[in-house]
Amino acid sequence: MIKKIALLTFLTFHMSSAVAAINDPMEQRIVDHIDSALPQSLLELEQAVNINSGTMNFKGVKQVGQFFRQHLDDIGFETQWVDGAAFDRAGHLSASYGTQGVKILLIGHLDTVFTETDEFQTFKRLDKRYVSGPGITDMKGGDVIIVSALRALKALDLLGNTQIKVIMTGDEEHSGAPLSQSKHALIEAAKWADIALGFEDADGNIKTAVTARRGSVSWSLNVEGKPAHSSQIFKEDIGYGAIFEAARILNAFRVELEKEENLTFNPGMIIGGTKISHKPSESTGTAFGKTNVIPKTVKVAGDIRALSQTQLTRAKKHMQKIVASNLAHSSATLTFNEGYPPLSPSQGNSELLSLYNQVSQDLGFGEVTAVNPRNAGAADISFTAGHVEKALDGLGLMGTGGHTRDEVADMSSFSKNIKKSAVMIYRLSRQ
Repeated sequence: MIKKIALLTFLTFHMSSAVAAINDPMEQRIVDHIDSALPQSLLELEQAVNINSGTMNFKGVKQVGQFFRQHLDDIGFETQWVDGAAFDRAGHLSASYGTQGVKILLIGHLDTVFTETDEFQTFKRLDKRYVSGPGITDMKGGDVIIVSALRALKALDLLGNTQIKVIMTGDEEHSGAPLSQSKHALIEAAKWADIALGFEDADGNIKTAVTARRGSVSWSLNVEGKPAHSSQIFKEDIGYGAIFEAARILNAFRVELEKEENLTFNPGMIIGGTKISHKPSESTGTAFGKTNVIPKTVKVAGDIRALSQTQLTRAKKHMQKIVASNLAHSSATLTFNEGYPPLSPSQGNSELLSLYNQVSQDLGFGEVTAVNPRNAGAADISFTAGHVEKALDGLGLMGTGGHTRDEVADMSSFSKNIKKSAVMIYRLSRQ
């Protein structure tokens, strides 16, 4: 009885009625339906969060995929599981509905950063407003918002002039390789779609949405020097060793590129000495070196983020120029790997934000503006860049502490973003 009373109190707090400028009676019906179904949506959120689906827990990722697949089946979607064996991951959930009207792609992901053995495993209500749980904002809350919005529209027979594809990937937090296989289902869906909507939490602020995301590409720097007794360093026939050369390169990256707007690059790990080993799959390494020996080798692993492909290409070229200007008796190679492409700003994305902002204001939830790209990381919607006319992300469950054991959802955003998403899809279907 106490648990039931607590749930009723929790629901009452979050079922705030929409006010302001809803002029379409059907939109009011959408809002009312979402309010009446909120207990089911909250239960589904708790159930999904309580299934561990760390990226490499394939069984858990598939279980979450089956959970959402069943709900989409119940709505009337045609669903399939895209097996991930080809890219060493669990796989993806794909669902489709409709044969006429605007083509809308809805993007979520099933995996989290929390492993099967992590201590952070369960959904927990902290008070009337806040709930903690692994992946609750990143992004099982967004997945539930997708299903809840579609359920409301289908119940009111409002999907007849809309074509929907839902892609929930199983490797957003740790992408499989090669990316051509890992992201194939998502890219093909983007090629099909007119519009892409992503349900990440972005910067965790309900007053913002994402019209642009910076891409994220990893890089590796390998440096070699001439080993010798430390007393001989700086001599013309010996040179400076691998660590000084690595330091020169990294500092030049910082000095020459740090002022460029929206460009960042981070050396996340460095190993150096006489002999080193590196395990990229585990992000670990070891080094042997002595203070009286000039170091022979250095390895640095990092990432670079840019807002456009042009900016990324320009930065790569400049970094390679720095790497090539070696200190005496040293050499270096810089390799860029596959990564997330940039979702650059566009007129279409801005137009989609304008529609979403109008929906939010009409529902009485306030203005929504574009998030600063520096405040939101890379996400799956980036793979729609160049394929869809319009894209918008950050429509999910808001909160703080993503990727940490302090991940907390602000549940005041939950029903609001279900309503905003449902009404926006409805309006898009009528354009």
